[in-house]
Amino acid sequence: MHHANHYYGHSHVLARYCGLDDAEPPRIHGYLQHGWNIGDGMAPDHEYVPGIAKFVWSERVRRRAWSLGRREVYVVGAPWAYLLALSPEPIDAPKREGTIWYPFHGWEGQHIVGDHNGLIREIRDTETGPVTVCLYWQEFRDKRVRALYERAGFRVISHGYRGGWWKDLDPGFLYRQLAEQRKHSRVASNRLSSAIVYGTLAGCEPAVYGDPMQLEGEKSAFGGQARIVREWGAMHGTSIDLDYARALATAELGADRLLPPAELRRLFQWPAPQDVPDFELTGVIPR
Repeated sequence: MHHANHYYGHSHVLARYCGLDDAEPPRIHGYLQHGWNIGDGMAPDHEYVPGIAKFVWSERVRRRAWSLGRREVYVVGAPWAYLLALSPEPIDAPKREGTIWYPFHGWEGQHIVGDHNGLIREIRDTETGPVTVCLYWQEFRDKRVRALYERAGFRVISHGYRGGWWKDLDPGFLYRQLAEQRKHSRVASNRLSSAIVYGTLAGCEPAVYGDPMQLEGEKSAFGGQARIVREWGAMHGTSIDLDYARALATAELGADRLLPPAELRRLFQWPAPQDVPDFELTGVIPR
């Protein structure tokens, strides 16, 4: 299995949905999109074997991949959307309050360049309720960066590691993210990102504002940030039309394109579960 298929516990969530062992998910025979993507669904820094299946989240991404010469591309929906199907919000859930804020983050190969103090001022000027700032593990481990947000009076958390090269895998990542987002009425960031569309689908009101910051040596793949602002302009601002945002999140995450477990297993070349029945999308797999 390509190591990126394990990012954020994606393969684990899909194995659970398919009625298989989510502690040791089977190998996915192909490449799985692992983040909201304005290109062909695949990370530009990875190498891919021609002819191997690519599993993307949305029809828009499939069409773009096809236009770029990619073949064997299948729309399966995002693991996040499957997790929501598995974990409907309880009717008696506590009332949501405040904002969960995701500053644009670096990754293991690139760090962030930007003014955190300026961003903190914008957050304070905009948000009226309590704020939880969720940092990527890299920034969370940076005591200087974390202290800036803590001194501002924000609750500071991290959802954990995404994993990589079959190490530091974290099957609970998306579960923690969902639990945190369901505590909050708003989700915000300084860039349109996976966290924003996730939070919108999970019932938060989205906002995208503030200095978008930069990655060290950032390259504008597929048009970069300028294209995002141009093409998804309606998803930027301190207040966004909720009906529009939810329709967009549904389409971008393929939440209206989820496959039955048997079909997903067929595409991934996964075995049938033993003594575990399939279920409808409105139900939950017995555990």
